[in-house]
Amino acid sequence: MKEMINSAVRKFSIPYEKDLNSSQFEAVIHTKGPLLVIAGAGSGKTRTLTYRVARLVEEGISPGSILLLTFTRKAAQEMLRRAAGLLDNRCENISGGTFHSFANNILRKYSRQIGLGSGFNIIDRYDSEALIGLIRKEMLSTSRQSSFPRNHTLSTIFSKALNKVLTIEDVICNDYPHFADDLDTIIAINKAYKVRKTEHYYLDYDDLLVCFKALMEEHPDLRHRISSSYEHIMVDEYQDTNQMQADILTLLASANKNIMVVGDDSQSIYAFRGANFINIMRFPELFPGARTITLEENYRSDQPILDLTNIIIERASEKYSKTLFTRRKGGVKPLLVCTSGENSQSKFIIEKIRELNQYGIPLNEIAVLFRAGYHSFDLEIELTRSDIPFKKVGGFKFVESAHIKDVLAHLKVLVNSKDRLSWQRILLLVDRIGRQTANKIFDAISSEKSGYTGLLTAKIKKQTSENLSGLKDLFGKIDSGVMSVYEMGDKVVDYYLPLLREQFDDHPKRAKDLEHLLSIMERYDSLKEFLTDMTLEPPNTSIDDSLSDNSGGDDLLVLSTIHSAKGLEWHTVFIIWALDGRFPSSHSINNPEELEEELRLMYVAATRARKSLYFTYPKEVYDRSTGMVLKRPSRFLDSINSGILGKHSFGSFNYFY
Repeated sequence: MKEMINSAVRKFSIPYEKDLNSSQFEAVIHTKGPLLVIAGAGSGKTRTLTYRVARLVEEGISPGSILLLTFTRKAAQEMLRRAAGLLDNRCENISGGTFHSFANNILRKYSRQIGLGSGFNIIDRYDSEALIGLIRKEMLSTSRQSSFPRNHTLSTIFSKALNKVLTIEDVICNDYPHFADDLDTIIAINKAYKVRKTEHYYLDYDDLLVCFKALMEEHPDLRHRISSSYEHIMVDEYQDTNQMQADILTLLASANKNIMVVGDDSQSIYAFRGANFINIMRFPELFPGARTITLEENYRSDQPILDLTNIIIERASEKYSKTLFTRRKGGVKPLLVCTSGENSQSKFIIEKIRELNQYGIPLNEIAVLFRAGYHSFDLEIELTRSDIPFKKVGGFKFVESAHIKDVLAHLKVLVNSKDRLSWQRILLLVDRIGRQTANKIFDAISSEKSGYTGLLTAKIKKQTSENLSGLKDLFGKIDSGVMSVYEMGDKVVDYYLPLLREQFDDHPKRAKDLEHLLSIMERYDSLKEFLTDMTLEPPNTSIDDSLSDNSGGDDLLVLSTIHSAKGLEWHTVFIIWALDGRFPSSHSINNPEELEEELRLMYVAATRARKSLYFTYPKEVYDRSTGMVLKRPSRFLDSINSGILGKHSFGSFNYFY
């Protein structure tokens, strides 16, 4: 067998066997029948796909009959560019792109077969939401519109149902149970939305996949023609496919069966986008006789980091077993650090960053990763105070978020009752009070010359005064001269939560943000000092939606959600809030599927580190949502032997290991 392979290799201009490790080489030369490549973190997935593209072209396969599907156009273009660099420009003629762009190209050719006449227009998310908004307005009475899901939320519900192949009822039950009473109307709006799109020859982003699948299922002759035209199909990041995409691939590969999918079940972390973990696990069932090749040699991390990540992912109940290894020697074992509190956690990280800088590690080679965007708020404040520049990826702009600004506005008038803008913001939250009335109320409060308590005695029309009863009650309970910063914030949040539920469809998530804001307030003795920090040194002073890479550019520390960090790497990685109840979240602990995904999320985070890896968690954190005190390290780390994971403490107590 080896002689046959060597004989075959000599025909090619690229030294495949020399350039690739044995598993990569096996994947590259497998050209007949279905193939599943389980590519462990840092194992050269992109390199394998690139070389396989070149190999197929060198074997004489027509580039036009090779299809490469990825999740971003940039990923496809980069692979084909690299393949062309290895071989020649023939590689650039391969059909490559995203699922949606490929579906669009096919549907343009066969639009009449799907009832769209001579063509169709694709509407973007903005136009889709605008159309939903028109239907929503037509179907709802004025009084009902304020409590009904907004256009963006309805669009999200409809999209999730399509991509996960679920009913609207399933999505509402799973993700939006607080809208259960509106289910019938939501379904009616969805039906009307579909009718309007058909009437105007519109397809939205999700319709591209829906119509492509329907075309293939309802027209066997076209399915055979399309499927036969692609001798080889390759799919990147297969673990991130949704049910619709998996169904489409089964139809596409029906003629030749030469489909190669590359992915890592251990890095399936996008269920919230509709990704279906089961797809990669069931691939051998969908394609009987499929061969599975596992890439386990890691080119990123030192062995002590891999020893830990292997233990973490081994706890997954459903997986393809693999053991990552590296040929490099040396390295230091990862460290789990218990801190005396959240602020102590931030100060530990700053201390270690300065130490790393002294050893020549630049800031852009260091990343702080977290499960949720709000987990970094305290750290952001301390980094700003310490003059350590950073950029944040993922999450949202903290002090610029409406619900945070609302709460801060209530606190600002306690310090400065002449703050017209803050008064106007909080008054406009009150039912039946408009801008003109808010200005009159502010003038009346100012006339009392008694600070924020002027609201209680201001001369205001009876009906308006009744509307303000809740706000009056709030300010009547607050004594800024006696109460702590936290106590004042707690009163404001309790008052604001019902308003939050009225304003925002994602109020459960935003309520968590307010809870974390209160935890920051606990550190302050002065409300004025707290508000000053929120203005001059706010959390998240620099934010972006995504990172393309972490090389070059400004020397900035990277703060990132783990989802935004997937595919990237740094010299040193800190994973913060590795506290049971935060990571994994208390919500996921009783849901086996969600708990498994959080385990994979921890694995993805840990495999970003090349040389140094730290996990940190604050001790004894009160969780308002459950009424429990959280004090255990993450269950994903808690029982790991200290020979694999070092354990230390930082703050007001001594080392315990």
